[in-house]
Amino acid sequence: MGSRSGDPVAGARRLARGALAAAAAAVLFLLTGLGNGGMVVLLSGLVGLVCSAAGIWWFLAHRGPLRVFGGLLAVGAPVAVLTLYVVGGLWLTALVALGLWGVALLCARAALRRPGGERESTRTRGERRPRPRRPVLIMNPKSGGGKVARFGLVERAEKLGARVVLLDPSAETDVTALARKAVSEGADLLGVAGGDGTQALVAAVAAEHDLPFLVVSAGTRNHFALDLGLDRTDPASCLDALVDGEELRVDLGSVSGRPFVNTVSFGVYADVVQHPDYRDAKAGTALDLLPDLLQGGEGDRLDAIADGHRLPAQQALLVSNNPYAAPDPFAAAAARRPRLDGGELGVIAIRVEGAAQAAELAVRGTQAAGLNVLTAARVEVTGKAVGVGGGDAGSDSGSDGTSGRSGARGLIPVAVDGEALILPTPVVCTLRPGALRVLVPRHRPGVIEPQPPMDWRRITRLAFHHPSPRSGT
Repeated sequence: MGSRSGDPVAGARRLARGALAAAAAAVLFLLTGLGNGGMVVLLSGLVGLVCSAAGIWWFLAHRGPLRVFGGLLAVGAPVAVLTLYVVGGLWLTALVALGLWGVALLCARAALRRPGGERESTRTRGERRPRPRRPVLIMNPKSGGGKVARFGLVERAEKLGARVVLLDPSAETDVTALARKAVSEGADLLGVAGGDGTQALVAAVAAEHDLPFLVVSAGTRNHFALDLGLDRTDPASCLDALVDGEELRVDLGSVSGRPFVNTVSFGVYADVVQHPDYRDAKAGTALDLLPDLLQGGEGDRLDAIADGHRLPAQQALLVSNNPYAAPDPFAAAAARRPRLDGGELGVIAIRVEGAAQAAELAVRGTQAAGLNVLTAARVEVTGKAVGVGGGDAGSDSGSDGTSGRSGARGLIPVAVDGEALILPTPVVCTLRPGALRVLVPRHRPGVIEPQPPMDWRRITRLAFHHPSPRSGT
């Protein structure tokens, strides 16, 4: 018997065929010149992308006239391509081709989300728990430019029965000790209104004692809150979990014994955040330091091993608590982690030595030789000094404290959830699956369904595969 019109597998198959048809139409439209200059559109767009990527590299990695030239090229290349399209009458061709490709991606995404197109949703599901009786919340009044006071978080939390410990901004505070003291005094929930670094320290204590943990999105960026689906525009809504919440089991990262909830960064970014001027002038400090770091004058090159996969001489390395979604302009979760309970570290390693490799990265994306994107259970990172003249890691490069010479002393800069640290090598990153019990509100407006990875081979199989009739086999 043929498949019914309402068969979800048949619907996924039709969408997959539509995606392939739209993609083929976009390619043929350009290559055969049916749209008046399709090959010119394709080649000029590719040249513009390459020139813009090379310009960005020269702008970031050099100073003086070459930086100025790079900036002009990075901006001028796409402008020149758009001008060519308009003056040459090719804008309609480019628009039609782009529209067809957009339809192909939308149909492909929809096909993979349908039953039969991809496995069932892997979204983390929460469980109802009794209301905590003695919750303790640690709040940093400086976080997020004063969100604690601006949103009335202390008053709101106390009204809901929580005890609030307010940090003193003028003094260094051992947040871990405060959390442990709260546990010893009978707290049955720990929470934090502050940045991700503070969140991680208290989360580790909660995991150690198997207590629920509450995240209040009062930091500046709140990446952990974002991936939990919490409302970052209204931190007070996070407190609803105290009266109407559900519990999620998520993973907790560890870097040389220190907890992290989001990411650990090595290389260029970690070098930049070590600079004392970075907090007050992020962009200016980065532009001033990047030429030396990227060209090898001061920056470390990092050797890493991810589950036996060697990553030699990397310029930048990002290790995340669960992998981030692959870049996709049609996926709402492109800059997020689709799940926090997958039990794997995400690893992104970058090594770009010049404008040619920067252009390759722009064109080929994750297939470029200078970019490695993978997952691992364990990542081990070491620093290799590359001071002026290419000194090796065993040489004495001086004692002026620059990051490029730190590898010779067995120390490397590391940014843990945005906090600047210096750690001894080797630095080992691992994950504790399901170690953290996170209490979240039942209503989380930021929750989105994890998107299946874009896979054109799977789309092709789905479009032309006809499952055999259901039988006893």
